[in-house]
Amino acid sequence: MPQLPHPTAEALRRDPLPLRGRTALVTGASRRGGIGHAVARRLAAYGASLYLHHHVPHDAAMPWGVDRPEDVVAAVREALGDPDARVIDGPGDLSDPAVPAELISRAADALGGRIDILVANHALSGSDGILDAIDADMLDAHWAVDTRSVILLIQAYARLRAALPPRTHGGRVVMMTSGQDIASGMPGEIAYALQKGALASITRSLSSTLAEHAVTVNTINPGPVDTDYMTGDDYAAIAAMFPAGRWGMPDDPARLIAWLATDEAEWVTGQVIDSEGGFRR
Repeated sequence: MPQLPHPTAEALRRDPLPLRGRTALVTGASRRGGIGHAVARRLAAYGASLYLHHHVPHDAAMPWGVDRPEDVVAAVREALGDPDARVIDGPGDLSDPAVPAELISRAADALGGRIDILVANHALSGSDGILDAIDADMLDAHWAVDTRSVILLIQAYARLRAALPPRTHGGRVVMMTSGQDIASGMPGEIAYALQKGALASITRSLSSTLAEHAVTVNTINPGPVDTDYMTGDDYAAIAAMFPAGRWGMPDDPARLIAWLATDEAEWVTGQVIDSEGGFRR
């Protein structure tokens, strides 16, 4: 059916539940203060059913601590826009190369056999340093979690989408990067910056690969986001670097990611998008 040069007036009226009937896997959705949780709430509010991935041992070892998975799920369920949508959760250590495909399979089974939206939000915190401090173990740890697992997740997702009828509508992949290629970069986090840079670099290639399955692929740089990891004078100094005088909040990138998941964004793919509120490095 040929596309009309302009949408009808009816089509211009925004659906309050643009993701009704669609399904999403959000990784790293383990803390109510995190970006993954904010993304999940936005997708839920738009009508999607969700599978929330968590890896409790990682957060338990971090200064910010861990939330109970059931509390995270309850907070996402609060936001559900469609009473028929579901929120399911499950664990996964994505440093294990077998887990990404297992997670995709488990999430698809739980969501009725299909995943429309994949948001690869997880990352390894810590185990990093300046060039003089890093070692092979640090590099390998970040490679395994921050990059290898994301590519293996997308590989398994693509195979799942390939089994659907040709050009099934609504396929979306969103990855996360960290602005490591802007201004002075991230000289204090060499291993993390390296692996996040790899995701930014592969975005265009993945978008070309998945285009035949009607899947868009985009990567978001959210800039500094207040996920409870900094306080005091350092926190205030970062806030002063934003024109708005505040840090980014988890819902700031979540709004963009949720929009990318809708039909309104179907013409946006292969992009690395900076969503930093005018942050001045």
